[in-house]
Amino acid sequence: MSAQVARISELAEQVRGVSYGKEEASRTPKPGYLPVLRAGNITDDGLVFDDLVYVPAARISPKQMIRQHDVVIAASSGSLDVVGKAARALADFEGGFGAFCKVLRPRPGVDPAYFAHFFKTHDYRRRVSALAAGININNLRNEHLDDMMIPYPALPEQRRIAEVLDRTEALRAKRRAALVQLDALTQSVFLDMFGDPARNPKGWPVVRFGDLLANIDSGWSPPCLDRPAMDHEWGVLKLGAVTWCEYDPTENKALPPEVEPDVDIEVKAGDLLFSRKNTYDLVAACALVHDTPPRLMMSDLIFRLRLRADAAMDPCFLHQLLMYPTKRKGIQRLAGGSAGSMPNISKARLASARIEVPPLPLQRAFAKHVTAIQSLKRSYGASLIELGGLAASLQYRAFRGEL
Repeated sequence: MSAQVARISELAEQVRGVSYGKEEASRTPKPGYLPVLRAGNITDDGLVFDDLVYVPAARISPKQMIRQHDVVIAASSGSLDVVGKAARALADFEGGFGAFCKVLRPRPGVDPAYFAHFFKTHDYRRRVSALAAGININNLRNEHLDDMMIPYPALPEQRRIAEVLDRTEALRAKRRAALVQLDALTQSVFLDMFGDPARNPKGWPVVRFGDLLANIDSGWSPPCLDRPAMDHEWGVLKLGAVTWCEYDPTENKALPPEVEPDVDIEVKAGDLLFSRKNTYDLVAACALVHDTPPRLMMSDLIFRLRLRADAAMDPCFLHQLLMYPTKRKGIQRLAGGSAGSMPNISKARLASARIEVPPLPLQRAFAKHVTAIQSLKRSYGASLIELGGLAASLQYRAFRGEL
């Protein structure tokens, strides 16, 4: 084994994923079944243990049980952005991983933290993208990983590098946790001021949603280019622009230059956007547009909710009301759809929803709290971006022997 560089096969054992029939899989725990991680459980922030599939325990060999320090990799996906994603198991897990994933299990003499950090580098992602591109599905084969060369310094140096990179990751994790806490703070302030809208304990007046709206505007989904719009181009928002209840204008596709845009559905600051169609868990997402690049249009999966000029409703309050968990669940129940299709909320059903209307001065006082919290979120978000740049720089230097 070289003192400077080594093949991954020399540093880790590769373990194949669990194969099982579709009829064997359960979305809920059952006696005699164990959970299986899939590609969706692998995130940039580590492994997540929700949305699991359960299979008969006999399908999972002892070797396929996830152990502490395993690096779990998404090996096959229709998306090149997913294939190659990797995360380290921080503890043993009483379960396995699916056949579209692989595990790399570090051998003795390899620092597991150092080894895992390699799979977060831009160099690794670049190599994976070049290796895995396929005609129908992107696939990372055994030899792709086994033959990959990575720097392999002496164990004390591996540990030193891992400690530096771990500290940077810990700072990023703190920033992410702070952003989650700020979201929780917004909901806490809402609950304190208005109560849970599902119970309306403060007895606010309730009106038909349609009576507050001047219109529900529909979007448009023409054939688009498979890339985001450039500065001078028109684009159409993808569903991801509103899925997480925060407006993300980068989630768009460029309109072909020969197609005439519809200026009436261009997104503007102040717009309240609503996802009318998605999975049951994600439908009825609502995002308030604070600012946006020009020349972006709504897709036909998105509504724009336009309040009447005389409606006693603050847009910021309405946004937070619609995304409050119990309220959103109620809105989601309005969705319909045929078997096998994604749930869809029609304009008529959305207009029929019941909306709580506290006094407008109280709504505006709440909006000031939200503005202050959003300012903190922007500050923490900018810090997180800076830390991301620092982490990438340190990773680059670490695996070039320059750290």
